[in-house]
Amino acid sequence: METKKVAFYTLGCKLNFSETSTIARSFSNEGFDRVDFKEKADIYVINTCSVTENADKRFKTIVKQAQKVNPEAFVAAIGCYAQLKPRELADVEGVDLVLGATEKFNVTYYINELINNPERGRRVGEVHSCEIEDADFYVGSYSIGDRTRAFLKVQDGCDYKCTYCTIPLARGISRSDTMQNVLKNAKEISEQGIKEIVLTGVNIGDYGKGEFGNKKHEHTFLDLVTELDKVEGIERLRISSIEPNLLKNETIDLVSKSRAFVPHFHVPLQSGSNAILKKMKRRYMRELYIDRVSKIKEVMPHACIGVDVIVGFPGETDEHFLDTYNFLNALDISYLHVFTYSERDNTEAASMDGIVPKNVRAKRSKMLRGLSAKKRRAFYEKQLHTERTVLFEGENKEGYIHGFTENYVKVKTPWNPELVNTLHKVHLTKIDDDGLVRFDFVESLVI
Repeated sequence: METKKVAFYTLGCKLNFSETSTIARSFSNEGFDRVDFKEKADIYVINTCSVTENADKRFKTIVKQAQKVNPEAFVAAIGCYAQLKPRELADVEGVDLVLGATEKFNVTYYINELINNPERGRRVGEVHSCEIEDADFYVGSYSIGDRTRAFLKVQDGCDYKCTYCTIPLARGISRSDTMQNVLKNAKEISEQGIKEIVLTGVNIGDYGKGEFGNKKHEHTFLDLVTELDKVEGIERLRISSIEPNLLKNETIDLVSKSRAFVPHFHVPLQSGSNAILKKMKRRYMRELYIDRVSKIKEVMPHACIGVDVIVGFPGETDEHFLDTYNFLNALDISYLHVFTYSERDNTEAASMDGIVPKNVRAKRSKMLRGLSAKKRRAFYEKQLHTERTVLFEGENKEGYIHGFTENYVKVKTPWNPELVNTLHKVHLTKIDDDGLVRFDFVESLVI
């Protein structure tokens, strides 16, 4: 019998990538051949996201891409959008199967049931989507598709009630992997020759809450990072994103003295206006955010700090936006991830007054993206004429190889395949026309 081919497409966050990778390994274990999404496959699995309006819209385009390559292919939708609006996805032409939060890790079971069923005739999107309260168990996952770094999931779900966010509806309550399983996965990753692990989750600072759905706090996030720092073979550990109210001094101090954790923090802010933060039901005011940035810079002056910010939230006046702009401009941060607010069904914010016109949202987004470019340039300039360690990526981009320093400065040098997945000490010399940094080699760490 001919081996069936499966292809994957992932929308959204690092957490989704880690879960896609784990699901792909389950297909390989059952004898499927994984191929690129652009190639002809028997089965296409699309891991969906519902954080932004665009992610929703892109789903239909991706289904069409798959059907164009193979009109007879079996198409399955999994992930956050599949949990939130299963019927909507099932009604998209060409979609055979929609799996929600608890079912997605059993996708091979459902697919085998359907493709081996001789009764299967006219396409009807079959839905298996749980009540989100049933998503109270934990499935660990990690991605190893990239030779250079892996995304390691340590936590899932969220107990916060931010008024703009659908993630608690899509992923359920906050729950964590066991310390033992995280360390086992980290060791498996290190055995693949991967040099960097990025810790991912929905709210990773909440790690330790809700192991397997209960509320015991056997370990904390500090316990986790302390133990991960001891895993041999992993040269770099990076915290993907952590809420300011959960980023404790002890964690910052540990990173500053760590063997493997790098001086790079991504800390969501969402607004620099306390009035808007209250409407968003965030769990801090901007004064705490200033305190967290100050603490990081006090112990690691060279640390890179990234910031998430949302523009155009209901009720955000010009004054509120300028408050945010000026707040960020004065803050010692390195770059911004700017999100334009989009209404999401079943969220509190969707029914709030003070809707900001879309053209105003777009203008504010453009202003903050400009500020981000300015901040990144200023941060890079501060790093010139310093020695840093670079981990090189695996892709040849127009004759250049790129890499990142430990504090997330992106560098480039002429392509050399021998540099792929190696660490080298370099001296940063200048910023090129494309905004990337050039360097001189100091010494190879031969890693």
